[in-house]
Amino acid sequence: MFKRSFRGRDGHSSHKEASATMDSQHRVDKSARLTTRKGSTRDAQQKVSKLQRSLRDEEASRAPATSEHAKLGDKSLAPSPIITLVVGPEGRLFAAHEDVLCQAPFFEKVLRGRVMDAQNRRISLPDEEPEVFSAVLEFLYKGDYYPRLLHNKQRGSWELEDSLPSRRVTPHTTPTIHDSPQFNNGGGRAGTSPQIPAAVEATVYLSSIGQHLLRDTVIYCAAERYGLEELKRLALRKQGLQTGIDVGTILRSAQYCYGHTPDSDSRLRAHYLALIIRCRKTFKRSGTMQAEMEKCGNSDVYGEGSGKLFFDLFVAMCNHLDDVIEASNMRTPKTV
Repeated sequence: MFKRSFRGRDGHSSHKEASATMDSQHRVDKSARLTTRKGSTRDAQQKVSKLQRSLRDEEASRAPATSEHAKLGDKSLAPSPIITLVVGPEGRLFAAHEDVLCQAPFFEKVLRGRVMDAQNRRISLPDEEPEVFSAVLEFLYKGDYYPRLLHNKQRGSWELEDSLPSRRVTPHTTPTIHDSPQFNNGGGRAGTSPQIPAAVEATVYLSSIGQHLLRDTVIYCAAERYGLEELKRLALRKQGLQTGIDVGTILRSAQYCYGHTPDSDSRLRAHYLALIIRCRKTFKRSGTMQAEMEKCGNSDVYGEGSGKLFFDLFVAMCNHLDDVIEASNMRTPKTV
């Protein structure tokens, strides 16, 4: 009996010793893991501190350049002076920022080429039409002018805003050009037939010559004067969205184009020549064509050089006829 109890006590004590040994080993393993974690954490902290030091050094090296950029940025954020423009024979007043006006080479030369005090920041444009200059100024600020050019996703074509059909009264009742693809491609200020003309007026009245001309043509010529190539492309594109324009307006606008663009112009002039040739039957029936050709020598109406239109038209007609004859000869078999 005593032997059993002694053995039981020995077994119990040995069990305690074994559990104590396991606990000590567990503590050793845990302390080792903690030591490893502390070591890795310390390494990570050292890496972070090194990265921060390198960033501080880099920022310190860039400090002079940053200060220079800050000075330039402060200068660019400074308000641009306001320039007053007196436009037209009646002296209509416009106001625009100097930086905006200097986008046009014409105004940049005027504004940068002379010293202007704060009391005399004024430019006079007595020969410019206020409505035309308003479109130019709108383009300088917004990159477009009314009516804006919009893309119709459903029809996959370009249109002009506010192009709802309505009646338009023109000052001359002459035949209209409405079957030309250049003036009828699915949208714009003009309708699809002479009975549905443009919603937005396609012409502008020029007091200097006392005539109604195509608005986009006049804006194109103004862009030529001010050196705005992008505005020229935009005006030409918008003019291509018109239809239902009478022959008289087209011929007057074409002569105005010749009188206010250089001989090197190859876009708007070519546009009018191609239009007249394509719609030659309509122009042939019109008495306006004959009347304009008979008075083409008078350059006081549309500007010097306007009469060159008809010589260029004659050359273009001859070239077109040569192309037609050459094409027909190629289709006809030759006999020896």
